[in-house]
This record gives sequence, C-alpha cells and structure tokens, in this order.
Amino acid sequence: MKAAGVIPARLGSTRFPEKVLRLIAGKPMIQHVWERASKAKALAELIVACDDARVQACVQGFGGKAVMTRADHPNGTSRIGEIAAAVQADIFVNIQGDEPLMDPANIDALVKVFENHAEMQAATLAVQKTDAKGFFNPNVVKVVCDVMGNALYFSRAPLPYDRDGTGGAYLKHLGIYAYRRDFLLQFVNWKPGHLEQIEKLEQLRILERGIKIRVVTTRNDSPGVDTPEDLEAVEKILKTQ
Repeated sequence: MKAAGVIPARLGSTRFPEKVLRLIAGKPMIQHVWERASKAKALAELIVACDDARVQACVQGFGGKAVMTRADHPNGTSRIGEIAAAVQADIFVNIQGDEPLMDPANIDALVKVFENHAEMQAATLAVQKTDAKGFFNPNVVKVVCDVMGNALYFSRAPLPYDRDGTGGAYLKHLGIYAYRRDFLLQFVNWKPGHLEQIEKLEQLRILERGIKIRVVTTRNDSPGVDTPEDLEAVEKILKTQ
C-alpha cells in the first residue's frame, strides 16, 4: 500500500497572509513542515501543493517537491484532490502547512489505520485535553467518538457538554486527515452539507453522508500558526529543541 503526503500551501491566507513563507528560527514555515513530514516512515512520496510560484521556488530551494495547483480551490482538501487525480497512491495524507511542530509519528499512525481496517475510508487525529480555555474556544474543534473510535460529531462548541461541572476531558481535533484515493476523489466533488455550512467544518460533509471517520488519539499535540503571536510562540519552542 502506497501512501503519499500532500501539504496544501496557499499563499494568500486570510488571517495571516503569506504565513507559509514566514521565517521561524531562520527557516520558512513550509520548510519546517516539510522536514517534519519527511521523517514519517509511512510516506512513499511527499508533495507541496501550492498556488504561487514563490512557494514553489522556496520548496524547490530546500530540496522539496512542489506542484502548482489551481488558484480557485475552496480549501486544502480540494487542492489535494487535484494532486490525487494525477498521482498514483492508495492513501493520501492531508498535512497542514501551518503546523511546524507536527510529529511525524502522527502521520504513521493515520496510515496504519488503513492497513488494519480495509473498510475505512477516512481517518483523522485527536488529542485529549482538559483545559477550559481550549474547551470554550470556537477555534479549537472538538470531536466525540463512539466506542469503536469513529467520530460521532465535530463541533466548535464545547463538546461534550459537562452538565455536572466535573471538569472532564475533551478530545481536541487535529487538522490532519488521511483518505483512500477513490474516496477522496468522490469527496471533493460533493456539495457542502447543511451542518458543514453552519459549523464551517468540511469533515461534517462526510458524517452527514453516513460515512465513518476513524479518530486516532495521540499524545502529540500540533499547534497551528494562525497569527503572528502564534508564530512567536512556536519559534520559542523550536529554539529550545
């Protein structure tokens, strides 16, 4: 089974323009992501799917592979779908281009799901948390699962609701996904679902159609960079490693 990792890298980020090229500890953020992902043992190929020649030149400059994709993709999954239509692999892993602290072991754990479960079409990651700040933050997506580890629902709201105030843990969703190729090519052609449009979470498009998403729990959180303040925090961590 061949697995390909794809890092969608759109230059015109709304909240933090050109963030994939911003320097963190002397390297562009996209290079940190590439170097981390390239350590994953499960990937036979790693591609940056970009929409700007500057990103492509940057990636090629540090020895990575970058492919230009259309500028009109609505999201990263759609951009990866363009790559999947042209590249032969069984599994495609959607690796976020703004998570320079990503643990490559998380990629390996996702790919393993498909080796062990022939029926599974999609998988993602979550990490157990207990902090109230993240629990009530709508930018931190929460997921609840059934006893088999399949997602029941994803939400920006506090989930599950702690009625008795016991301070229980929650699962923070990490935005890395893996798909079987045939399923991915179908998924990107589906129209957004009702719940997806309300929550602005594209993975709900899958659940709304009754298809399971396996959630793999990990101890390795992977904070994203959405603001200049996030970048400074990540840089401090990298400088201590």
